[in-house]
Amino acid sequence: MNSTTTTTTTSNNITTSFTDALSYYIVCSISAGFGLIAIILCLMIIILVKRTKPRLHTIRHLLICNTCIASIFYCLMQSLNYAFLIFLPGETSDVGCRWRGYFAYMSISASIYSYLVQAVSRLFYSVSGTKHQKLITFKSHYIMISIHWLVVIILPLPSVITTDIYFRPGLLCWVPFKHTLHVLYTVCAYYLTSIICITIIYVYIYLRVKRARQHAANMLHALHDKRDLEVLRNIVILLAIYISGGIPTIIFLVSSLETCYLLGIVTFTFTVVLEKIFTIILDRDLRITVRELIWHKNRVLPFAVIQPTIRYDLDRTRS
Repeated sequence: MNSTTTTTTTSNNITTSFTDALSYYIVCSISAGFGLIAIILCLMIIILVKRTKPRLHTIRHLLICNTCIASIFYCLMQSLNYAFLIFLPGETSDVGCRWRGYFAYMSISASIYSYLVQAVSRLFYSVSGTKHQKLITFKSHYIMISIHWLVVIILPLPSVITTDIYFRPGLLCWVPFKHTLHVLYTVCAYYLTSIICITIIYVYIYLRVKRARQHAANMLHALHDKRDLEVLRNIVILLAIYISGGIPTIIFLVSSLETCYLLGIVTFTFTVVLEKIFTIILDRDLRITVRELIWHKNRVLPFAVIQPTIRYDLDRTRS
């Protein structure tokens, strides 16, 4: 009787383990597929900006390309973590897991803080564009991008300095929820700080535009502020799409529902795909460039142009 019970229990454990492994394999494969699509879209945007002169050679599109680079880094790091989870389960090193967690958190903060750089740029244009011309030059924005990447390298250092991240079978290398202080740090440093700053900048520019409408003495300045508000609104929309990918993971941390954990793996990269699609849709110049490119490739020559060629070929055949 005991032998039968033990055999049944072992069989159930093997079945459960196989089901979990299959679930991870399917979910991670889907997420990696979305990551590949996101990388292709990012590369397409970067190539279009580089090749389209002078329409897309602007500071705004430089910052969009910076966000695309951060998104490519994010998708690559997520796919790497999935590869270790599925194909390299024997890699149980705590040190290796900490470094994977470090690069994962670095890629997350790189993407989110890139939107903060865009918001600060709009603030410079709105407030200091006429008084301090140096703030709206390409050189100053290259410095901002350099600072951005320096910050995102420093922020996740607690992941490798502490021992809070360690290998856990079947789980990604994140900070466990039991390390409350470290979890609060990740939430504040990687998410809340940038979101609060972007919100403050958005509210400030909105109030500035509202005052400009009330005192419409300088219509040109009012129109410029309206353009800043439009661009900043797009930044907020794209950031909201990006952040929404982490909602299932937050629900998992609160409720411990495995379904939310698996769903979160997919939404991480799926929302990046959505964000890149909306980047093309919301940015007017980029949207026009893509539309012209598609129209040019699918354009059909009129019959009046083709007809002389056909007649010339017929005459050659008859002769």
